[in-house]
Amino acid sequence: MAIAQLAIYRTRHSGYKIINLSSVLLAVFISMLVVAQVLAGDWQRIKIATEGAYPPWNFRDDSGNLVGFEIELAKDLCRRMQVDYEIISQKWRGIIKGLNAGKYDAIMAAMSITEPRKKLVRFSRSYADTPNIFVVRKDHPLANFRVELQNLTLNDIRPAEQAVIDALVEALTGKIIGVQVATINAKFADQYLGDYAEIRIYDFQHTVDLELYQGRLDALIGGMAYWVPILKSEQGQEYQIVGPYMTGGPFGEGIGVAVNKKDKDLADMFSSAIEEAIRDGTLKKLAVKWFTFDASAKE
Repeated sequence: MAIAQLAIYRTRHSGYKIINLSSVLLAVFISMLVVAQVLAGDWQRIKIATEGAYPPWNFRDDSGNLVGFEIELAKDLCRRMQVDYEIISQKWRGIIKGLNAGKYDAIMAAMSITEPRKKLVRFSRSYADTPNIFVVRKDHPLANFRVELQNLTLNDIRPAEQAVIDALVEALTGKIIGVQVATINAKFADQYLGDYAEIRIYDFQHTVDLELYQGRLDALIGGMAYWVPILKSEQGQEYQIVGPYMTGGPFGEGIGVAVNKKDKDLADMFSSAIEEAIRDGTLKKLAVKWFTFDASAKE
């Protein structure tokens, strides 16, 4: 027989034994495939975590059901990926920790793609992109604050953009600004306003909103896709947007699906499904339905 198919080795009792190398190699190859499959994950069923307290992205309706833009989008993406799914609610504080502890497979909770978060999780491509804004009460002196530049991008700050930042700092010095914990808004507030204003941090966005309504905050920082539907409602008639629409820098690269860093295959599955939803118009349709404007990511 060919030497590639047989091997002879000496036993501990000085005897000799012949083994079939082809069989050994086949067994090793099968074992490697099994290990690779375990490491890659078996994505027949995916558990997705969302906050459930951030309308219209994700929240509970009057019957207690999870609804919103990301709930509908998650169902659509899973259909495209041909997987079963379970969507659960998880408090924002600790949501990444829960992912990395294996409590769920993915996060869809208006999570911006930022460099610090990339060190903890892996992201799909973005599925939404919305500016961040300052909101004040209409009866507050800050309601008269204006800037010359409507869109402020913080990736590469030019003189005109620095002038807007300086104007913000001047207007907000000594003021009380509210943000939700562990968000891009908290990061921006700390980085650009922390030395000038009092930054108050809350566990839930609706608590920030209530504090502004009751006059315990001078302003808050929030997402435009969150605030535009509120401002168009009866509830939002007390508020107004001031200052620029802010993107880039600490605000990140859009909103994406977060998965465990080892699960590149799952991130790629989500990315492919998102791209399909962009091409066929589904993503734009869902964005307009829930935000009243197109906050969907583009190809």
